[in-house]
Amino acid sequence: MALIGLVRVSTDKQNTQRQHDALIPICLKVFEEKMSGKLRTEERPGLLAAIEYVRNGDMLCVQEVDRLGRNLLEGLIVLNDLFERGISVKVLEGIGAGEHKERSLILDLALALAEDRRRDIVRKTKDGLDAARKRGRVGGRKPVMTEALTIQAAALRERGFTIRQIQPHLRIAEGKSKGRNPSVGAISQALSAHDTRQEEQ
Repeated sequence: MALIGLVRVSTDKQNTQRQHDALIPICLKVFEEKMSGKLRTEERPGLLAAIEYVRNGDMLCVQEVDRLGRNLLEGLIVLNDLFERGISVKVLEGIGAGEHKERSLILDLALALAEDRRRDIVRKTKDGLDAARKRGRVGGRKPVMTEALTIQAAALRERGFTIRQIQPHLRIAEGKSKGRNPSVGAISQALSAHDTRQEEQ
């Protein structure tokens, strides 16, 4: 049996060293991704690579459950897929710490709490930006996903494209990232905000 590690953070600016320090000494190989944990499995290349590498009897190892995902549904789908393939999961810290060969209440609870924490972070960030605007200040970086890019992405999605397939069709027009493709996470967030606005209209 081998331990195969998965390191995940949501953005390029977040440090992965703490996770690597926990996993490298005990894992045969460690995969890393800088992707939102709320994305679907097929939109997470690091997770896909780890799943493809793991063999029957191996164990996928993460520092905490929310490294698998901060979306309850997708996290459960990942766990079910692993368990059906005979792949166990080892969680080093936090709620759900231990070795797991099947679904359990504690794992479900840990994923649910991870999703709640993500929602709380999003809410606090939004509240902070709203408060700054009321004081005449606009916080945060200028989003790379302009309205035009978001509309283009939404149109491609309606044609059946996945976010990863949409990414090469988009180009950032301004700023330091001019000419580059927006990240999968930025596209996903922009589409989520677009969907919310559509529902409110």
